[in-house]
Amino acid sequence: MATPERELAPEAPIAPTTAARTGLPPGPATWPPLQMLRYARRPYGSIEENARQFGNCWTVRAPGQPPIVSFSDPDAIKVIFTADVDEVHGGEGQAPILGPILGWKSVLVLDGARHRRERRLLMPPFHGERMHLYGLMMREITDRVIDRWPLGQPFPVHREMQTITLDVILRAVFGLEEGAQLARVRDTLLRALKLFDGAAAAFLAIPALQMELGGLTPWGRFVRHRRDVDGVLRAEIARRRADGTAGRTDVLSMLVEARDEYGEPMTDQELLDEMFTILGAGHETTAISMSWALHHVLGRPDVLERIEAEHQSVAGEGPVEPDHLGKLEYLDAVIKESARLTPVATQVLRRLKVPMRIGGWDLPAGINVSAAIYATHHRVDLWPEPERFDPDRFVGTRPSPYSFFPFGGGERRCLGAAFASYEMKVVLDQVLSRASLRVASGYRMRPVLRAITVAPSDGMPVVLDRRTG
Repeated sequence: MATPERELAPEAPIAPTTAARTGLPPGPATWPPLQMLRYARRPYGSIEENARQFGNCWTVRAPGQPPIVSFSDPDAIKVIFTADVDEVHGGEGQAPILGPILGWKSVLVLDGARHRRERRLLMPPFHGERMHLYGLMMREITDRVIDRWPLGQPFPVHREMQTITLDVILRAVFGLEEGAQLARVRDTLLRALKLFDGAAAAFLAIPALQMELGGLTPWGRFVRHRRDVDGVLRAEIARRRADGTAGRTDVLSMLVEARDEYGEPMTDQELLDEMFTILGAGHETTAISMSWALHHVLGRPDVLERIEAEHQSVAGEGPVEPDHLGKLEYLDAVIKESARLTPVATQVLRRLKVPMRIGGWDLPAGINVSAAIYATHHRVDLWPEPERFDPDRFVGTRPSPYSFFPFGGGERRCLGAAFASYEMKVVLDQVLSRASLRVASGYRMRPVLRAITVAPSDGMPVVLDRRTG
């Protein structure tokens, strides 16, 4: 079932003119900490209200940060995504939020030559035929999780999707096999990740609240657990450097062997921060995306029937094999429509390094601009009946990258997009073909902010009525 939100009505088009407006677009006049709290409490609703009141663009403010000018017009978003990367910095815009969490050498907080180097080194492991190597592993992990689901009792499906995506990261990315070492690493990671499941999760990404106080605050506990994770990963990196990586296909081994154009490898700190970035992006965001997809399809028998019919036509009574995935066009459309309606991230930030004209405004250097994912995905002029869950929007069509961009856009589009999309198709096909699920009685979904992502509330509780295989 679709989230019951109101339609976003864009403002009337600006008449062509050679003159642009100067200054900043209007926006909420409330005190910046209250703007931040409003977003933390109602991440989708606050954006909807801004778009309805201010139209195509608006300015919001957060304590200690430059103003953020958000745009939902595809022409303005195209300017943001295609601007010279030396004039519009993606890393600098996100660094205050992501740097303390992911690490200051993460590709997500870098700009210029450093960003281009890290991106070139990170790209090969997430593309090409090696995706098929991971497909059977993903299916095996999913089966093991499904087999232990209780019959007839509510359980939070988001937690189960997290279990799947974490084990995929541990095996496909970190290269760990089942056994004591994998269990130790999993336990260490879970202690750090558990903080993002609590009530304080929405405030972990607020720089003003990132105080350790001897480990007594939520941020202090996160820092302590992050150090534990770094210790585990350092041991794995040292082991690969000492033992070599011959015959290994995991991402960490490929990154240990990677060299830049000068023949230089990644340093241990670069590897640590990039692996933690992959963990955050590949574990939590993918788990949330699959939870949203289940939220939308479990109340739609017509959609479930088409997913099942497609599975039967592609794989018959057996499981989908890696070379079948490209034929699951309707399931792919379901995943895309879920990402349109309930995106995991609500915006893509950039920092202007030079004055720039965007969306009819002459904007000064030093401010942040945002491609507003949620607002753009809900524009009635781009998506008729935008609050209706309709996968057919994506069947046989390819939307503009400036109207639909759940993975960001431009030269900073998510490196793991292909990996995440592949994993979601494997896992969701296996779940929906093996398990008869329904939403738990009495559950009322609301979108909740988890640090920098938006997820369905209470872990999206479901009930398993029947399991096959």
